[in-house]
Amino acid sequence: MIGAGPGGIAAATTAAEAGLSVCLLDDNRSPGGQIWRGLWGQNARKNQHGRDFAEWTGRLRNSNCELWSGWQAIDAPASNTLRVERDGEVYDVVYRNLIVATGARERFLPFPGWTLPGIAGAGGLQALVKSGLDVRDKRIVVAGTGPLLLAISAGLADAGAKIVAIYEQASIAKLMGFGLTLARFPGKISEGFGYFRMLRGIPYRTGCWVKRAEGSSRLTDVTVTDGRVEWTHNCDWLACGFHLVPNLELPALLGCAIRNGYVSVNDWQQSSIADVACIGELTGIGGLEKALLEGEIAGGAAAGRMDRARQLAKRVRPLRNFARRLEEAFAPREELRALPSSDTVVCRCEDVTHSTIQASRSWREAKLHTRCGMGACQGRICGPQTEFLFGWNHIGLRPPVFPAKLSVLSQPATPGAAAHLNAVSQTD
Repeated sequence: MIGAGPGGIAAATTAAEAGLSVCLLDDNRSPGGQIWRGLWGQNARKNQHGRDFAEWTGRLRNSNCELWSGWQAIDAPASNTLRVERDGEVYDVVYRNLIVATGARERFLPFPGWTLPGIAGAGGLQALVKSGLDVRDKRIVVAGTGPLLLAISAGLADAGAKIVAIYEQASIAKLMGFGLTLARFPGKISEGFGYFRMLRGIPYRTGCWVKRAEGSSRLTDVTVTDGRVEWTHNCDWLACGFHLVPNLELPALLGCAIRNGYVSVNDWQQSSIADVACIGELTGIGGLEKALLEGEIAGGAAAGRMDRARQLAKRVRPLRNFARRLEEAFAPREELRALPSSDTVVCRCEDVTHSTIQASRSWREAKLHTRCGMGACQGRICGPQTEFLFGWNHIGLRPPVFPAKLSVLSQPATPGAAAHLNAVSQTD
C-alpha cells in the first residue's frame, strides 16, 4: 500500500481487518495526508473532518497493519516488486496486491512575479501553517480556483491571518451550474455554507484572477483583474493555486492505463495492470468521501470481500460524476494562457523563461534544448504548466520516481527483501 492519506488509510485498514498482511508506506512523518495533516486527538474535535480522522486512524492503530513512515517508492525493478528508499536505505518489496494512493498536488500557473518570496500555493501555505508558520495579523490574498480556496481561507483566518480577499477565476455562470450538481450532496452544501459563515465580511469575487505580483526582494503588491479593469492589493502573502493534478508518476511507471489525465479503473478500483489498484485523487479529484469509499472498495476487493465492495461501488459512482463536474467547473480559463511575459519563469528549477521554452514544439524538445523539467522537481511544477500553456504531454515513465542516490539506483534487484523492513521501527 503506497500513500497514507485518508484513502490509503481506509484501504490498508480494511484489508488488515480482513486478515491480510498489510504494509502501508508513506513519505511523510505521520499518516493523514494533506487533509488530515496536523490533526491529533484534541484539536481534531473542532475540525470539520475530525470525526472521520478519529475513526479511521483509530481503526488503523488497532489493526495489524504495519506503518512505515518516511519511505517512498522510487522504482519497479521487477514484476510485483517495488524499490523503496528512506535516507539512502533501500529494499525491494515483493507484493501480491498493490494499492496506490499517491494523491495529488497543486497546479501552479505562471504570471509575472509568481516566484517572489511571499507567494505560495494555497495548499502549500496551508501546510506551512499546519507545520507551525505564524501568520497572525499577516495580510493574505487568496486566489486561483477550486472549492479548496474556501477551506484554506477559513483555516488561515482561524490561524489569525487577515484575509484581504478571495478571488476565484471561474465565472459565476460556471459556479452556478456546478452548484446544481450539489443537490445530491447535502453534506457538501453544508460544508460550503460553513466556510462562508467563517469568512463573513471577507470579499469573495468570481471571474477574477491575479495578473502580476510585485516586490523587490519579497512580495509587496498583487494586481488582480476581471478582464476589464484591474486593481492592486498591498499584502504580506499571496496563496495561489489552480485546483489539483494527480500524482501519476508511479501508476505510469507501473504501466497503468491513463485516460483524460487520470488512472482508468473498474468498479473494484483495479487498474489495467493485474494486482494493482488505484484510489483517491488518482482516479479523479473528488474529495474526502470519494477517497475513503474507494479505499474501502480496494481494500475489500484485495481481501476477496466482493459483496461489501459491490455495495460501496454503487455509492462511489455519483462521487466520480461529481469529480468530473468539479473539474469542468474549475478548469483554468483561456485568459490565463496570456499572463506570462517573455521573461516570466516557467521552469523555476532551471530558470527557463516563457520566451525560451515557447520556441520548442514538445515537452521532450523543451527538455533537450532548455533543461525545462530536469531540475529537482522533475517536471512536477512546470509539467502541468506547459500542458496548459502549450498542450504538451509531460508524464514520463523513467525511474527513479523521486530523486535518489546513485548507490540506491545501482543496487541489484533483490525480490523477497520485504522481510528486512521488519528491522525498521514502527511509527505511530
